Amino acid sequence: MRTLIIGNSAAAVGVVESMRQHDKEAEIIVVSEEPYEMIYSRPLLSHYLGAEIEKSRLAYRGQDFHERHDVMPILGTRIVRIEPEEHRVRAASGEVYAYDKLVISTGGTPIVPPIPGVQTGGVYTFTRLDDAEGIVQGLTEGAVRRCIVVGGGMIGMKTVDALMKRGVSVTILELAPRILGAALDETGSRMMTELLTSAGVEVLTENTVEEIQSSEGHIESVTLRDGRILDCDLLVFGIGVRPNAGLAEEAGIEVNRGVVVDQYMRTSKPDIYAAGDVAEAYDLVVDMNRTVAIWPNAYRQGAVAGAHIAGVSRLDEGGVAMNTVEVCDVPAMSIGNGNVSGEDCEVLVEHDAENHRYKRLVLQGDCLVGAILVGDVGRAGIYTGLIRSRVDVSDCRDGLLHQHFGLLSLPDQYRKHIVTGLGIEV
Repeated sequence: MRTLIIGNSAAAVGVVESMRQHDKEAEIIVVSEEPYEMIYSRPLLSHYLGAEIEKSRLAYRGQDFHERHDVMPILGTRIVRIEPEEHRVRAASGEVYAYDKLVISTGGTPIVPPIPGVQTGGVYTFTRLDDAEGIVQGLTEGAVRRCIVVGGGMIGMKTVDALMKRGVSVTILELAPRILGAALDETGSRMMTELLTSAGVEVLTENTVEEIQSSEGHIESVTLRDGRILDCDLLVFGIGVRPNAGLAEEAGIEVNRGVVVDQYMRTSKPDIYAAGDVAEAYDLVVDMNRTVAIWPNAYRQGAVAGAHIAGVSRLDEGGVAMNTVEVCDVPAMSIGNGNVSGEDCEVLVEHDAENHRYKRLVLQGDCLVGAILVGDVGRAGIYTGLIRSRVDVSDCRDGLLHQHFGLLSLPDQYRKHIVTGLGIEV
């Protein structure tokens, strides 16, 4: 049996490792548009850009990953068509690759608005190693004095923090009324804005780039929506990503926002699976399918698909949206539905502005469904576990915000569920 995987990131690793756990003999081929043998960690790209780690530290798995798992990598090759009835795919080079099982793990495509001048030099997105390498080269050559980052979400903030560490003057443009609006509430967003402005970052909301001016093929200024013209040597679009689902849609596979999958990661076409940022999979907090573009979800979904391909019926129990960013050495985290409010919600809040600490916990009934943490993220793992397991927290509700809330604060049955072993008593 031949399994062909399109993409070479977290979801692909999940597929390979899960398959090899259950099947040592199946043929596995990984086809990737990127040329890198190294499977790199995309969440670490901002640390590489910020000169906090060397390039070698980006490795998500060892250089010999494919060899150790008996995988044939076909790198620097773009798949342009899936032919489900024939069980084959076609590459831009004209090559045709047959499969018995296919996994689409094509990730997401950065959002870049179609504005005049966008194709000039010095304009980047920030989701791939090539992006980071290009920006680093410009910084190393000393050609960057002022940078504009379009997008005040997670990608934009990670880019800004990295550039600040490089000593670059940065302006943020966010079309919405506040930065990090999808992840944080108004209080959390305001705290992050104050940290940035105090560090010298210019934060402009309800504004964006309308046109890019260049000289000799390189950006030199931008025109904003409000008519202002700002000089800049580097422009980074960190608006976000959309599922890279075009291949699937053209092949007649059901696509909504992403490729629709069931809890085995199967698509609407036989023998075709999807996993990672391209997949629209079950989210247990909102009890529906949606795209959640985070690294742990991608790996888990890949592992579920790999197990099913190998004949093991492992259900995906669903993901929990979770995002983390750090600004001026202050971490901020959003878990589940931490940003919701309404009559059916109870919100618990603790705020220490002087020490840059903030917690917002959201309960529906007797279950925790979301959390926003700024400054102190030490209980994030416990909160995530409570959300994921839909634990009744009525007995420990009063202690949820306490700085010492921990294992012994949890309900007896939940403690016994997560801590087991000979001689352990909880």
